[in-house]
Amino acid sequence: MYDLQNRWKIEGGELHYYGLRNRADMFKNKVKLTKKQIAIIDRLPCELGERDLAAVKPMLGVQIVKADKKRRTPKSLDEAVFCKTCIANDFIIPGIEFDSEGRCPMCQTEDVTSRFKSVVPVMNSFPKAKKSRFDVAVFYTGGKDSTYLLYYLSKQLGLSVLALTWEIPYMSDSARASIENAKKKLDTVEFITRKISNDDLKRIYSKLYSLSENTCSCPSLAYVLFYPELVINRVPYFVAGNEPAQLIGLYYNHMAPAISYTFAENKALNSIFNVGRILTLRPPLKKGQFQTLLTMKQLAFGDNPLKNLAGYPNLLIYNIVEAIKEVPSITAPLKRAIRSSSRTGNIPAFVQVDFDDICGGRYDWRKIKDTITKECGWVAPEESDKGLHTSCKIEKCKEYSQFIRFHEMRSNMIPFSALEISIASRKQNLTRDEALSELRSSLGFSLTEIPECAIMKEYLKG
Repeated sequence: MYDLQNRWKIEGGELHYYGLRNRADMFKNKVKLTKKQIAIIDRLPCELGERDLAAVKPMLGVQIVKADKKRRTPKSLDEAVFCKTCIANDFIIPGIEFDSEGRCPMCQTEDVTSRFKSVVPVMNSFPKAKKSRFDVAVFYTGGKDSTYLLYYLSKQLGLSVLALTWEIPYMSDSARASIENAKKKLDTVEFITRKISNDDLKRIYSKLYSLSENTCSCPSLAYVLFYPELVINRVPYFVAGNEPAQLIGLYYNHMAPAISYTFAENKALNSIFNVGRILTLRPPLKKGQFQTLLTMKQLAFGDNPLKNLAGYPNLLIYNIVEAIKEVPSITAPLKRAIRSSSRTGNIPAFVQVDFDDICGGRYDWRKIKDTITKECGWVAPEESDKGLHTSCKIEKCKEYSQFIRFHEMRSNMIPFSALEISIASRKQNLTRDEALSELRSSLGFSLTEIPECAIMKEYLKG
């Protein structure tokens, strides 16, 4: 008796794999099929004769297996198989494979991704601005990572910082308290808060919910709101401070190729791009400015089709861009700012602070929380174990929707929090026990709808 291996599914004349395969085949998730092969697979599970076996021979043992070799997807963490060296398991990432040593693909490829810092240039120190009263700007949510970034830039480096906060309807009470405390404790920071009208936001959120089954659009909508502010104030740097594991997760979700992590430092490629700008009488771009324009243009005008042709679509961004189109007027200031900044060269450079480096080699969550609590008045969320995404009441909804869509093979996007917490435990940003505790109590990996979804639905209906 033969059967189709778990997590493989026929779609559009191909077999698609919903999972994360071992290193040698990690991104080989599609197999083209003949009409005969499709007909045979449609009959499975069943016995196969010699002619049938010959027709599907290239798939035997991998896509098509003996029925007793078919893997099963666990229904809970208690049933899951865990990686031997990190917290990754086949419940939070259905279809994840393990090698003969019991290691997941992320641990198998640690030598590859250990060099990955960011898809934007990395800078850990900044010069004082000459043409602006702000040295740098940050998108500030009141969460763990953005608060630490604000502390580092303002207190450690002594910079004049513009902190930009998009007030979302789901902002957690702890994040609101953290923001108010930071205003009192950080003397070199100027805070700006913006809020989108409920009518416009509901139109955007409703469309996004129909596409993604959640309304999470941070930080993209914040970029739309605040880029014109950065241009007007001539801020030289817009600084991101993402948890290191978040950035590496793009690679495992097949949204960023390996070259994207080194492009910013590739002088030859950047020179070629700048030749085109010089020929069209525009100033050449400095480090980080290309990444700024790419990010903002994507939000204002849509994703670059070349990315999809290259096999690196970003469904998260695509859905957000489609949702933003519901309120066309919201991108009008952004488009004007893109055109003017591109023409004048007054473009804030989009750069990333390497949290591991500035923390002495490892971004230790527990130590970071202690530091920002003391120095910035940061308030921890009620779920004290929570380390990922601490500023939003509906973060679990995003995790739940990404998980359930992937679990049911309706989306090929691996839940980002599943990747992030696995990588973080691999990098020892938190211990295995801490990661397991967060998985059990603070994240949205559930086969039944979680209570927090009611918050999101109530806002959409209200």
